Amino acid sequence: MTLSPAARIALRVLMAFGLAVIYVPLLVVLINSVNADKTFGWPPSGFTGRWWSQALENEGARQAVLTSVKAGLGATAAALVLGTMAAFAVARYRFFGRETVSLVVVLPIALPGIVTGIALSNAFQVVLKPLGIGLGLFTVIVGHATFCVVTIFNNVLARLRRTGSSLEEASADLGADTFQTFWYVTFPALRSALLAGGLLSFALSFDEIIVTTFTAGPGAETLPIWIFNNLFRPNQAPVVNVLAAALIVLSIIPIYMAQRLSAGAQRV
Repeated sequence: MTLSPAARIALRVLMAFGLAVIYVPLLVVLINSVNADKTFGWPPSGFTGRWWSQALENEGARQAVLTSVKAGLGATAAALVLGTMAAFAVARYRFFGRETVSLVVVLPIALPGIVTGIALSNAFQVVLKPLGIGLGLFTVIVGHATFCVVTIFNNVLARLRRTGSSLEEASADLGADTFQTFWYVTFPALRSALLAGGLLSFALSFDEIIVTTFTAGPGAETLPIWIFNNLFRPNQAPVVNVLAAALIVLSIIPIYMAQRLSAGAQRV
């Protein structure tokens, strides 16, 4: 399709406006994290790193970061196992309800977070509370795994469909057993897809707040929850900006790495 010069200019202007709406607020947060003015007057009167020092010394913030890392790693590990198994079942086997299984696995990420959070909270109260298991880090990991599974499932399923089963069949014809075929043939082909999906899952878990609100107990305050609880406290405002800036960076890195891994795998 050929566009006129005026249409190309209009599209560029609209694209620049859309990117500005998305990224200018993030840039403001990054600048305010080093803004010397405690009230964050604009333009900044100067720049300082003392807010970052305060954030590092804040015990509540450090504990929230640690909780978020634990929840992200736990949810990613669970998602890697469950998502990979579900992808293999859908891609390699034919059975009644196969498409339904695929829909059920993908559905949690399509549902509003508040619906998922309420459903999980009710389920935990009915199933786990009678067993003496209250809301805490475990329930947060379970809640995050429900939508992290989707990223692993989609990545692995796409890779399995693209590679096919001919290499696995050739490995079996050459005398390799099931474990050898998986370790030497299937796993190397899936490695980048698993890593990319794991990075995306960790990023999704690390900054999730809606589901966490309904599944976290008193001892499982993640970083997004800590930021929300301290957002309107004047003394904590500088620390909140620092943690928000750190959260932006920590979210960008795994997503960028996952995108690069996926692009490299597609070229191969």
